[in-house]
Amino acid sequence: MSPRKRVTMHDHAAEASLFKRRALFTFVCVVALLGVLLTNLYNLQVSEFTDYEMRSNDNRIRVVPTAPSRGLIFDRNGQLLAENQPFYSLELIPEKVKKVDDALDKLNNIIPLSADERESIKEKLKYHRRFKPLTIKTRLTPEQVASFSVNQHEYPGIFVEAGLKRYYPHQELMTHVLGYVGKINSRDKTTLEKSGAWKNYAATKDIGKQGIEKYYESLLHGKPGHLEEEVNNRGRVIRTLKVTPPEPGQDIYLTLDLKLQQKAMELLAGRRGSVVAIDPQDGGILAMVSSPSYDPNAFVHGISGKAYSALLNDKSRPLINRATQGQYAPASTVKPHIALMGLEEKIVTEKTRVWDPGYWQIPGVERKWRDWKKWGHGWVDVYHSISESCDIYFYDLVYKSGIDKLANFMEPFGFGQSTGIDIFEESIGIMPSRDWKRMRYNQPWYVGDTISVGIGQGYWTSTPLQLANSVVTLANKGQRFTPHLLKSLKSGTVKIDTPIDELPPIELNNPRNWDIINEAMRQTAHKSRFTDAKYTAAMKTGTAQVFSVGQDEKYDEDTIADHLRDNALIVAYAPYENPTIVLAVVLENAGWGGANAGPLARALLDEYLLRDEFMVTQ
Repeated sequence: MSPRKRVTMHDHAAEASLFKRRALFTFVCVVALLGVLLTNLYNLQVSEFTDYEMRSNDNRIRVVPTAPSRGLIFDRNGQLLAENQPFYSLELIPEKVKKVDDALDKLNNIIPLSADERESIKEKLKYHRRFKPLTIKTRLTPEQVASFSVNQHEYPGIFVEAGLKRYYPHQELMTHVLGYVGKINSRDKTTLEKSGAWKNYAATKDIGKQGIEKYYESLLHGKPGHLEEEVNNRGRVIRTLKVTPPEPGQDIYLTLDLKLQQKAMELLAGRRGSVVAIDPQDGGILAMVSSPSYDPNAFVHGISGKAYSALLNDKSRPLINRATQGQYAPASTVKPHIALMGLEEKIVTEKTRVWDPGYWQIPGVERKWRDWKKWGHGWVDVYHSISESCDIYFYDLVYKSGIDKLANFMEPFGFGQSTGIDIFEESIGIMPSRDWKRMRYNQPWYVGDTISVGIGQGYWTSTPLQLANSVVTLANKGQRFTPHLLKSLKSGTVKIDTPIDELPPIELNNPRNWDIINEAMRQTAHKSRFTDAKYTAAMKTGTAQVFSVGQDEKYDEDTIADHLRDNALIVAYAPYENPTIVLAVVLENAGWGGANAGPLARALLDEYLLRDEFMVTQ
């Protein structure tokens, strides 16, 4: 007998209730999900529309920075000293070139690359970002540009770029004043980032490295512009949407006189030395020449390692700015300053006379300090001590004053400190004192040290710029200026003169002492180089020993090595009644100051003061 089927009873009310709960839960979930969807849709379309629109534009709009043109540099008369010239360079994008060596081999058929250039390219590639262009050849000739352009389809990832590069038309004449521009390196980048200026160099590859180019970089550089370009998904430009032009750098005018600068370089004729000329009425530098020099254009496009090593190893040291970094014993050129100290401290008077038998001794000391004139000058006063450059007078004077009074008196004249000139390359020289020697050598100061310093020798060193600047103060009878090279800026079509930095004057207890010293310098000039001049000048020469000669030894210029010969110096200013130019000339290892540096000073003063008269007679 088959089993009986079991009848299942359904609770329709319970099932209906369960269904309703499930349907309600499902509906709530659907509504919640729709709410989330609508909320996100609102955020995308309304709340964050601007942000996503910008992101979208960033994907299709490329912003390309454009470099500003660098400001031009002129002399005081509007003569161009630094300009910008068009140039063409060959660029390579590493990630678009499969085999760089093969590409360079092939390229060599139309644009020759030297072994040094190829080695430099390989070295740069090690640290270069693969998506950024790398310059592989600069200063392409028009023929090279044309030849490559015809065959460019054979060189994917390599292209020609046009731009402007700095050019110095006077080459080595202005190098130590203007400096030069060069490629931005990692150290430059770090400095720019710290100062917050790096964003202004997005399209710029060069920056001022020395001289005026470096000191006034912020004025000369300008501000970059940019292009907004629409591109497709492959990065190909479809159209230009917006152009914001760059703001060019400011043109600047220097205090330099190009003709005087050219004359100074011509007179130096490649000899080691320097010339500094200053306008005593405002402290403007009229000429600043350091010889030998070098062509700064070699650095603009990147100087080769071999060429740079040659400059570094050159024994004549052309890379040094002798006018501001050369440190020389001032010798007799500072005797007027020392005599002024003696008058002001009442150690001597205008009528004080000192007997010069050809030597001088410290009381109780056997050693004799010799005068340059073996038989001596006899009785000398302050005028003759300067015009005849009598050493004995100054030995006696500084022995009585001591080193402390001398060092303190010379400080306001700028010895042993920066002049404040507007280039960074400057040495401060040495104005020795007791404290200085103890700090430098941990030794006491001796009386014999003072005697040597008393004729501008010994530990005392100064730069030609310091010498010229100190004579400006003498000629101006205490009025002082900060020497400067910037004269004016060009704003639109208008030139705006920069303010003159006048320093507190040196005030003497007896102002007549200025007149005594300046008259002594006038007599010095009248007796020597300026006897027949059409203007009245004042001057003082100097002959600085490079090494010490023993008491019983004799200095023989004919037998001594060239690098051990005396340095020749002269300081001068004119016209005496109302000075408009002050000069300092230093010739290394040239011998007697008056005989060798004197003719240069005369020729330069003639050039500056008689130029207009000469032009009228032509």
